Amino acid sequence: MRVEQLTAKALERVNFDRYLLAGAVGKRAEALANGAKPLVDYDPRKSKFADVALLEIAEGKIIVSLES
Repeated sequence: MRVEQLTAKALERVNFDRYLLAGAVGKRAEALANGAKPLVDYDPRKSKFADVALLEIAEGKIIVSLES
């Protein structure tokens, strides 16, 4: 799936809040870089942590919500 399509799917999951999505992708990518187990299959030679985080959100593996 292309990055544009993936981003569109992920934006739907966060009610089209780009800032919320950017923050969620950043936090998840950092967690992946620090050793968190990915929730989707990916090729580590081709994918960056941010791409994996975006895919997890787009597929609904990661639920993003605002904290009060």
